[in-house]
Amino acid sequence: MGRLLQGDVGSGKTAVAALALADAASSGFQSALMAPTEILARQHYEKLGPLLEAAGVASVLLTGRDTNGQRREKLAALASGHAQVAIGTHALFQDAVRFDRLALAVIDEQHRFGVSERQRLQAKGDPRLGAVHLLTMSATPIPRTLELTQYGELEVSRLMEKPPGRTPVTTAVVPLARIGEVAARLKTALDAGAQAYWICPLVAESEAIDLAAAVDRADDLRRLLGVEVGLAHGQMPGAEREAVMADFADGRLPLLVATTVVEVGVDVPNASIMVIEHADRFGLAQLHQLRGRVGRGSKASSCILLYGGQDGALGETAKERLETLRRTEDGFVIAEEDFRLRGGGDPLGLKQSGFPAYRFADPIRHRSLMLAAADDARLILNRDPDLASERGQAVQVLEELFDWKGHKSGAD
Repeated sequence: MGRLLQGDVGSGKTAVAALALADAASSGFQSALMAPTEILARQHYEKLGPLLEAAGVASVLLTGRDTNGQRREKLAALASGHAQVAIGTHALFQDAVRFDRLALAVIDEQHRFGVSERQRLQAKGDPRLGAVHLLTMSATPIPRTLELTQYGELEVSRLMEKPPGRTPVTTAVVPLARIGEVAARLKTALDAGAQAYWICPLVAESEAIDLAAAVDRADDLRRLLGVEVGLAHGQMPGAEREAVMADFADGRLPLLVATTVVEVGVDVPNASIMVIEHADRFGLAQLHQLRGRVGRGSKASSCILLYGGQDGALGETAKERLETLRRTEDGFVIAEEDFRLRGGGDPLGLKQSGFPAYRFADPIRHRSLMLAAADDARLILNRDPDLASERGQAVQVLEELFDWKGHKSGAD
């Protein structure tokens, strides 16, 4: 299996993954679920661990924070096959990690991983057992992933239903010159009991890049709004950052200034306002994920995308990106627009965006033809796996013409 599972945040992707993990274990194989952050990996383990244990499936959590003793114990359990499921971060594909019978790799928030990182996890399988099945999950697939679906490299399953309890999020695109007005309205909402995120693209002030800095912005908002302001970014010690996040989740902090560390794995139903500063510097997938942090409760929610410098200048591509966010909350529509704007990269290489130098085809304009060709290729292989028929022989001619010998195993 090579499959993309697309669905909005909270739509049930993890439930599907849990059933796949249990199914692999019931067949005598191991599986791995990889998440991009320790917070998210730990959440998966805390939710899925008891369910798997009740089904008689042993699981381990593997992250970079494990002590040497814990790590040795977990690695031994995976190598021996005693642990049937491994849940973790990038630590899962490190050289020291060995599986006994790995058959399934599940990658959550796949847009946060590079091509080689996904491949390194799949490479942990035993070639004698066949290729490791791959299930990738995302609310907003990256352009390269969409391009692979066109070639038939990935099948697509979609969870169409809105998650239970989710409320629509009103999105506004506002020039940075009106930041004072945004702050004033934010203060009114916070005084009325709301909670809000304020996202910045940098941790500290940079002379080279004139962007908002989370540390300085937090200080500014404390003085301006007169409220308690939490600060969370990737350079903080993990325990300190988790303490701040816990205070915000428990309602002790009305406002959290953060970098993109809150992009995934953060669930605060009472938070109803998201302000993203310099939104034009973020990708569509990131913006959609960040917006997904609000609208999780019963309160009407809003997302304010602050853009440009004080002059309000905004390039055409950035304008299209922000307009897409303002117009729709559909993650797949957003991913399609991202693909159109950025390109799908190199399907046989490592680039995850950009437009390959095709001589004839245009992956955007000719998408329907490419999907039809992929369906036709499956039909030929199902009916004539040895390529002995007239059409099969034509395929062999194409293979020689385009020198696909080096990629034959991947095409299979």
